Amino acid sequence: MSTYLDYSATTPMRPEVLERFTAVAQEQWGNAASLHQWGNRAALVLERSRQQVASLIQAEPEAIAFTSGGTESDNWAILSPYLADPQPGHLIISAIEHSAIARPAAWLEERGWQITRLPVDCHGRIHPADLTSAIRPNTRLISVIWGQSEVGTLQPIAELAAIAHEHGILFHTDAVQVAGRLLIDVQRLPIDLLSLSSHKLYGPQGVGALYIRPGLTIPPLLQGGNQEGGLRSGTPPVPAIAAFGEAAQLAAAELPSERLRLQQLRDRLIALLSAESRLKLTGDPVQRLPHHVSVVVRGGGSGTGQQLVRAMNRLGFGISAGSACNSGRSQPSPVLLAMGYSPQEALAGIRFSLGRSTQMADIEAAAIALRSALHSLPQASLLSPA
Repeated sequence: MSTYLDYSATTPMRPEVLERFTAVAQEQWGNAASLHQWGNRAALVLERSRQQVASLIQAEPEAIAFTSGGTESDNWAILSPYLADPQPGHLIISAIEHSAIARPAAWLEERGWQITRLPVDCHGRIHPADLTSAIRPNTRLISVIWGQSEVGTLQPIAELAAIAHEHGILFHTDAVQVAGRLLIDVQRLPIDLLSLSSHKLYGPQGVGALYIRPGLTIPPLLQGGNQEGGLRSGTPPVPAIAAFGEAAQLAAAELPSERLRLQQLRDRLIALLSAESRLKLTGDPVQRLPHHVSVVVRGGGSGTGQQLVRAMNRLGFGISAGSACNSGRSQPSPVLLAMGYSPQEALAGIRFSLGRSTQMADIEAAAIALRSALHSLPQASLLSPA
């Protein structure tokens, strides 16, 4: 038996998406900047895909700029004030951002920028009042992750973005985990910049997008041939973008029913894992991504999370120790530390993330397998349960 439960790390391309990718790669592979018929066909593919991705978040097509993925989109957004004016200013992020936000923020800090990292409560939620208090006269941008990839917590994005706009400050959110799983309507939300990634919603890896509010101008991150209307240089990967568009369209069509189905599976898994005394749910139990379950092992320590991932793999289940971008490191999770967990517990977190192929039988089997994996842990890796 082999059961994949790591959909927050990446998702497989759907058959319809792969079919679209293959067809475009074979028939419409031209350079979209070329003036001949091959280029024209590729350009038409790009614009259709732009419309499909825009529709997923209720945006205008011209507000979508294609990138190489969520990391580039996040970097572009965070660095945009610096690119416009490198004179040090003030940036606000949360203490539980993905590394694609946290690291460029640290890079700015090394160059004299002031960075405020908003605290979170024990569930990983930001209190809007803390954002209001953190704003300074020289605050240039606020960036808060919408759905946290490691613990699943959803932030009150509408309220946070409204506070930013009340103070005339640009607001960005990393919506990589949210897109295709929850409704996003940028027409109603005061969001200026929003990051997307194809491979989180059954599209190909290596392609993403940055939503840029109409009327807002930000400098390009990459210099070169001025593709994407001068915003993002580089010959666009037409087949991958076409597949991204197809994945976005399918996700939008299925979102209401799939969200409900995933929530039911999620809640069942949470109930099963809560019955195990050594496990403690992390993240907000209510304001949570519909496909996401995360726990820490009480009394766990160095290597516990990674050992459980390996044990579950031997049993045929693919899970992760926190964010896939950091799961190979034997260091305490900065996200769990920010939420008040001890360094020992912050080394003992694991994550289940569910997807289109997940069935209730998989949930039941995964809970049984995890109990077995827990009992197989070396005693040296466990302290006395808290």
